[in-house]
Amino acid sequence: MLDKAKAKTDSATAAAGPPVDFQAHLRALEARGLVTRIERAIDKDRELHPLVRWQFQGGLREDDRRAFLFTNVVDGSGRRYDIPVAVGALGASPQIYAAGMGCAVEDIGKAWLRAVAHPIAPVMTTSAPCQEVVIKGDALRGPGNGLARLPVPVSTPGFDSAPYLTATLCITRDPETGVQNMGTYRAALKATDRLGVRMSSRPGGAGGYLHWRKYQKRKEPMPCAIVIGCAPVVLFTGPQKLAIDQDEMAVAGGLAGAPIRIARALSVDLNVPADAEIVIEGLIDSELLEPEGPFGESHGHVALEDFNMSMRVTAITHKRSPVFVSIISQVTPSESSVMKKVAFEPMFLTHLRDQLGIRGVKRVAMHEPLTNLRKVIFVQFAHGTARTEIWRALRGAASLRADCGKMCIAVSEDIDPTNTDAVFWSLAYRSDPGIDVQVAPYRSAGHGPKSGKREDSTILIDATLKASAPPLALPGREFMEKARVIWDELGLPAITPQPPWHGYSLGDWDERYDVYAKRAVDGAWEVSGAETSARRRGGLTPETPVRDADKNKKKS
Repeated sequence: MLDKAKAKTDSATAAAGPPVDFQAHLRALEARGLVTRIERAIDKDRELHPLVRWQFQGGLREDDRRAFLFTNVVDGSGRRYDIPVAVGALGASPQIYAAGMGCAVEDIGKAWLRAVAHPIAPVMTTSAPCQEVVIKGDALRGPGNGLARLPVPVSTPGFDSAPYLTATLCITRDPETGVQNMGTYRAALKATDRLGVRMSSRPGGAGGYLHWRKYQKRKEPMPCAIVIGCAPVVLFTGPQKLAIDQDEMAVAGGLAGAPIRIARALSVDLNVPADAEIVIEGLIDSELLEPEGPFGESHGHVALEDFNMSMRVTAITHKRSPVFVSIISQVTPSESSVMKKVAFEPMFLTHLRDQLGIRGVKRVAMHEPLTNLRKVIFVQFAHGTARTEIWRALRGAASLRADCGKMCIAVSEDIDPTNTDAVFWSLAYRSDPGIDVQVAPYRSAGHGPKSGKREDSTILIDATLKASAPPLALPGREFMEKARVIWDELGLPAITPQPPWHGYSLGDWDERYDVYAKRAVDGAWEVSGAETSARRRGGLTPETPVRDADKNKKKS
């Protein structure tokens, strides 16, 4: 069970930096009230993931999501597991992710930039908690042994073909350069000593796949170590997709502000995080592939059966009292999409604003619900940004990553890019498809269901405000705020204001209109009526704008 011996020490040092291992992170989350403990018996194959899934599909606010810790895990046959399962503890919300980074949510992007620029090499140790228990040889085989000892949940009951390892850090090594790569890849339980591993082979895909190709040429199996549960700063390097030749363990050290402790794996020539919960070591066949799937994928569809890698397990090592870690993926929003979103958005903003030097960019928002970040990107600009800068930014957002930016839409600063209704309003009234839309062919199809199509296109849309416009037709802020106070006093249903929730100026206004508006709320509207009566005029067509008529009168 969860080791509580160092709980007080951890809480006292929480402000010192990121947690050094997963259980320290879990205790820090509990201290903040961000963990829901479930002590009743929960079936890992039928109930566990669906229960956590409800906090993403049940209309909860993002800040109300929690990590779940299941301490009484069983399966359909009634077997009871002595290892607890944690789900949502890595990225159920930005606050949980930030806790793992040891920083505030708004500082996540800066932390990544510092770590990439200033990596800290790991240090080797011979004292590895992840190797306190070792399972090898015959202990890996037979009913209930090996992988079957681990409480691996079924992620998408009703569709998945097997329990899957999801919160993985898969470590491989380039056989030519010796540089290790760490990636997050799914792995299906096939036998007590065999896994089916999927590493993306598309352009911009997995570093582990590139290593596998090199082993294939050498006609050698590829050593692999799959880490389950470690310091979040180590695990977060997997989905971050750093450069292929960059040592992720050193970047993790940069995030931690100190070297990550590593140890030599027991049965393969790889280095693993010494303080990990569980490590599964093995050899991946570089010649024979095995059918793998179906599995509910993060693009929101069930991935059907593909031929993927087959890994023979050579050892399982773990702490004396480990915690098994799983993540919620599949349809977004999900834990896996939060883990990408909080890191990717600052990365894109930095690329546009700092690397490309584009002026006027205020924010980048990657659309999360259902589309899983990669396909739709919104770029927010300050009012008055030059159109040349807007188009440079749209092209830059669409080209930074091969799998991101199929649709890039520019909006002005009064539009909340996380509010799709506001974005559609902007598209409807601020874009002219004839001149504000560009379509570019020859884009990678990216992450999604296989349809036989390997190429796609990119659409770029400038939906920014091109000229001043009349105010948004909602009551002014002061009136909405006063009404909100009355609403609460009356005990009416709880509300969550969705921007825009008050009217504001968009530049097309006259001081005279302010006078009219003030008189209206003061009950002095008849004064305005007397003034407009004096300005009556003949020879006009109804709906003629007053300012146009006034201009024509001055000209004549």
